[in-house]
Amino acid sequence: MKKYRQYHPFLYRKLFYLVAGAAIQGYAMGVFLFPNAIPSGGAGGLTVLFNYWFQIPFSIALWFLNSSMLLFAIYYLGGASALGTLIGITITSISVNIFHVLWDTPFTNEWMDLAVGSIILGLGVGILIRNGFSNGGIGIIALIIAKYRTVNPAKPLFIINGLIFLITAYVIDWRIVIQAIICQYISTKMVAWIYHFSFASIQLKIPFLPLGWRKK
Repeated sequence: MKKYRQYHPFLYRKLFYLVAGAAIQGYAMGVFLFPNAIPSGGAGGLTVLFNYWFQIPFSIALWFLNSSMLLFAIYYLGGASALGTLIGITITSISVNIFHVLWDTPFTNEWMDLAVGSIILGLGVGILIRNGFSNGGIGIIALIIAKYRTVNPAKPLFIINGLIFLITAYVIDWRIVIQAIICQYISTKMVAWIYHFSFASIQLKIPFLPLGWRKK
């Protein structure tokens, strides 16, 4: 019982970061990136393709693609990390659906959406990875490589997603692919910064995220 009391606040703190990181990631996708058909990563690129080809909702396609990598997380990262990944995947998918329906971007320029969405996306993914959780999909592979090769997960994340963008370049027009690469560059820079920086020291200084209520 005493040991449980010692770890109780720690578990709540980890859960808070898991929910916050996943929701922030979903906000970036649902409000800024997916409405402009900008892939947020490897799984995000496939999500956009599935929506384009089969009209599958973003949230469902994203959850299916991300959860398909869950077996790798269980084998390589352990059950606790896999459970956190499943929770994160689910929260992200729900957030994408909620924000995509209820909120609209405050910008009228897709390049502003790209810049702001990439920063917010990197913030969410960085929070997840810093606390030992994966954002699902390609993030699981990056986390496995980072664990066994002792490298910053931002580097393999950028390389793998870049390859997926090249493969999907014939389906998505080149302008969107270029935007996706820029998104990956900005977001992975944010991931690297969050991964190394003392997040606890700035948690009260994070500015409010730009919100825009979607008019019906």
